[in-house]
Amino acid sequence: MRTTSLGPDGPEAGVIGLGCMGMSFSYDQATPRDEATLISVIHQALDLGMTLLDTSDVYGPFTNEELLGRALKNRRDQAVLATKVGALTRDAQGNPVMGLDNRPGHIRRSIDESLGRLGTDHVDLYYLHRADPQVPIEESVGALAETVAAGKARAIGLSEVSVEQIKRAQSVHPITAVQSELSLWTRDWMTEVLPYCQEQGIAFVPYSPLGKGFLTGRFSSHDDLPEDDFRRGLARFQQKALHTNLAIAGRVREIAERMGATPAQVALAWVLAQGEYVVPIPGTKTPKYLADNAGAADVELSTADLAELDALPVPTGGRYF
Repeated sequence: MRTTSLGPDGPEAGVIGLGCMGMSFSYDQATPRDEATLISVIHQALDLGMTLLDTSDVYGPFTNEELLGRALKNRRDQAVLATKVGALTRDAQGNPVMGLDNRPGHIRRSIDESLGRLGTDHVDLYYLHRADPQVPIEESVGALAETVAAGKARAIGLSEVSVEQIKRAQSVHPITAVQSELSLWTRDWMTEVLPYCQEQGIAFVPYSPLGKGFLTGRFSSHDDLPEDDFRRGLARFQQKALHTNLAIAGRVREIAERMGATPAQVALAWVLAQGEYVVPIPGTKTPKYLADNAGAADVELSTADLAELDALPVPTGGRYF
């Protein structure tokens, strides 16, 4: 796979990475996981050049980092490893629960805990998972900067932030990457954040670049979604909205058929076309879909193709509600 860098001074990585969240969290939780298959998918990703591997302490919680740690036991030097902090806190009894905690003390503890689960002495990219309105972002980024100074992280990033928040973070430490949702299904970040990242030489790492799987054409009904899958509660996947949104997936499929590609490859190729340092991280648990996603790196969209895709309508329903 051809490579790029996470910004002009960032680490080199394949132009398509692997989001590992769905291996342990949120998607299709009722179906048992086969760890051997999951590890083989991670190894195959590295073999294909999909070297940016993305996880977080909140995925599981903890179990996704542990899975990556086992998968990378003898292949750590081949991966550009990214994890996140701040979307996990603890209740009064000390149990891990989802909730924002960007306090510096929490970040200092969490990096050591993440490194232990990942089985490594450093991560290549350490993200603030979400901005915490209770903690000034400058304080949180200051703690992230400490992880870089200590050699525990090579670089730091932010997720789901505004341009103002990026600027405030930059006043404390250079920001290597910003991660947010971007696809033909969700283009919110293209107005301000993506242009600012391009201007600043900050890599933009789109998660859910396949519209949470919708753009692949796999779902034609709400009932197609697996049981115990968080997408069942999302507005765009409710039956009435989904019926309307099928027109978007249909147009992607038509373009793919014309090109001799798959819908996933066309959707990912569109994301790649949004900038030099745009590195999408589609997730999958299946070797077949992994190879399909990797093939998007070789799909070339013409100016007419891009214009046709740019003209697709906005989906019915919000991202979450």
